[in-house]
Order: sequence, then C-alpha cells, then structure tokens
Amino acid sequence: MLNFDIHNHKPLREMVYEELKMQILTGAIIPGTRMMEVELAEEMGVSRTPIREAIRKLEKEGLVTIEPRRGAYASMISTEDMVEILEVRQDLEGLAAFFAADRMPEDKLKILREVSNQYNDAVKRGSMEDMIAFDTKFHRTIVDSCHNKILVQMIEQLQELVLRFRYIYYDNFRRAENMPEEHEAIIKAIESGDAKEARYAADIHIERLKELVMKEGVQQRHV
Repeated sequence: MLNFDIHNHKPLREMVYEELKMQILTGAIIPGTRMMEVELAEEMGVSRTPIREAIRKLEKEGLVTIEPRRGAYASMISTEDMVEILEVRQDLEGLAAFFAADRMPEDKLKILREVSNQYNDAVKRGSMEDMIAFDTKFHRTIVDSCHNKILVQMIEQLQELVLRFRYIYYDNFRRAENMPEEHEAIIKAIESGDAKEARYAADIHIERLKELVMKEGVQQRHV
C-alpha cells in the first residue's frame, strides 16, 4: 500500500512513479519482473491509470522495457551497461576529485572523513543498506566540493543508474572489503591538496570495480 503522507502535496501519479522507480533502482523489483498493472494497483491501493502512466514514464528512462504482446518488464542490466556507466563515471568523478583537492573546505573534509568512518563501520556490521548509503554520500560529498556546476549536473544525471548498479555489485561482488582502503587513498590526496593524486586515486577506485565487472559479469537474481 502506498504511504500517503498528508504533508506530501505531490500528485498521485508522481507518488506512484517515484515509488515504482525506487523499487526498481534498489532491486525491490528484480530486473526482468513483469510489471502487471492490476497487481501493482492492488498492492499500492490505487487505480490502474497512475500505474500505467508511471510505467510509460519509466520506459522513457530505460528502467522499464515494453514488448508488444508480452507487456512491461523491469529492464535487465547487462555487463556492457555496467561497464559503460563506469567508464563515464570514472572520468567525471576523477575530474571532480581533481577539483575538490583544491576547493574542498575544511568543514567538508571533516564530513568526508566522518562518512568514510561510517562506511567502514557499516562494512564491519555487514549492513548492505548502510554501505550503499554511505558510499553514495562519500562520492556525493566530493562531487559537491568540486564547485563546478556543469560537472555536478553531468554527474547527477548518472546518479540513479549508479544507485541501481550499487545494489547489484554490493550484492554479488562483495566489493565492500576493498573500499575502505580505496576511500582512504582518495581522502589523503584531497587532504594534502594533491589534485593529480586525487584524480588518480578516484580513477583507480572505479577502475578496480570496472575490471571486476568485466571479469565476473553481472550476476543478477532472477524472477
């Protein structure tokens, strides 16, 4: 049942769209799952109309695939898809780290270190949700500190795809154990103001993930 917050003044169709989108991004709706309008409407306590509108909107974003005579499905994610997004992310976030080394203020450096510690604690606890949340916040803190509006906008366009991929590679590749060391290398480079080293550390961080994806492939759950 959709949670109707009395303080939420968004149209119903927007709330339905955001809920379905988040379920796909976080893997609650597994890739390949058929998006049945009647079932989804019953689950969310709404009519079929906002469900249908949401599915069409999600198709335009590549999160849903609609096939003639077969219906709508949550889009699958291929190894090629993941490598392509990582290639773009590698260049953009490397550049963000380069700028952040010169432009990150002390208060942001403190936040970056705190988030890194929170991530490390999540690794020790084995909390995938917290690992994803703090990993996302770690990289977002760096991006926000690059102080380049165009670069920030470009990276923000990738964030939803990156979130979906995070749920896949954390679930299958167990990347968490190597992340603290890689995060630390990025932090030290930024703290020292070494822009080239910050870019290199950020580049290596994504490169290792990309190599692992290419080696292991995307091991997706099936419906």
